[in-house]
Amino acid sequence: MNGNDKAGMLSRRMLVSAASLGALHAPGVHAQGAEWPTRAVRVIVPWPPGGTADSVARVLFAEASQRAGQQFVIDNRTGATGMIGSAAVATAAPDGTTILYGTTPLSTAVLFPQLTFDPKRDLMPVWQSITVPQLMLAHPSVQARSVAEVIADAKARPGTQNWASAGSGGVQHLSMELFARRAGIQVNHVPYRGGGPATNDLIAGQVSFYLGNADTAIPQVRAGALKALCHTGRERLAALPDLPALSDTLPGFETYEWNGVFVPKGTSPDVIVRLNRLMNETLATPAVAERLRSLELQARQNTPEQFATFFDEQTTRWTAFIREANIRLE
Repeated sequence: MNGNDKAGMLSRRMLVSAASLGALHAPGVHAQGAEWPTRAVRVIVPWPPGGTADSVARVLFAEASQRAGQQFVIDNRTGATGMIGSAAVATAAPDGTTILYGTTPLSTAVLFPQLTFDPKRDLMPVWQSITVPQLMLAHPSVQARSVAEVIADAKARPGTQNWASAGSGGVQHLSMELFARRAGIQVNHVPYRGGGPATNDLIAGQVSFYLGNADTAIPQVRAGALKALCHTGRERLAALPDLPALSDTLPGFETYEWNGVFVPKGTSPDVIVRLNRLMNETLATPAVAERLRSLELQARQNTPEQFATFFDEQTTRWTAFIREANIRLE
């Protein structure tokens, strides 16, 4: 979270500098960038409908379409923990007509040795949209009422707890692995193709636990369909003020899902500047800001440079943990 904490109000000076850089070094695309977007833009969301990424992308880009006067069309391209859709953008023409609404697994690319692209080499960070903590969720039939009781049960019955994730290599999976490692327990990982399917099976009792994103889980908790035991953030949640942080039991534990906008390498600096400005203006729209706030989604205006710093920090952190814990995908 250090990179996110550093992200402040949008720096107009940095944007002007980036635009100037584009004029100096990319004369062939400056005019194109100055007019962007001139036609519909495809926004590839590498997750299915119903999860955090899809839901937030639709809120953001519906408003962006209104502001830009051109349609931003959501294209759900799922599979391989978000890597299929991400690869499609990494290899797309860098002309501003295809962008990626990327997520945390881009920081865990070390888990995918067969990738045909390198997120840090082939994608350019433009704008960080949100961060969101996870809730430790349980089916109502689970007897445990606290994190301590979950750990005690896992130690008494090793390997009997089934934990869902939104996909192998995603932050829900890695948060689960980090929790198990810190708690000294063994659990069974059950990966799904997104947060929506994982939540549905948890509600149906097919699995017992899930570290799911707070925004999509809160309505289910309030309705009594799921039980929340803690969250992975730093402070109490406004929507669930009595819910403790996981760090109360395991000091220093803190994980978040993040989302952000990327473009293919080689995209005009002018397009990057304009897209960043458009997204910051979209975030400043009162209806959008309130919608995100109501879902416990943390968002603030930021520059491409600030998002790049955050992305590098997250990649360094998760790569180190993956190697330390010797995590491999089946």
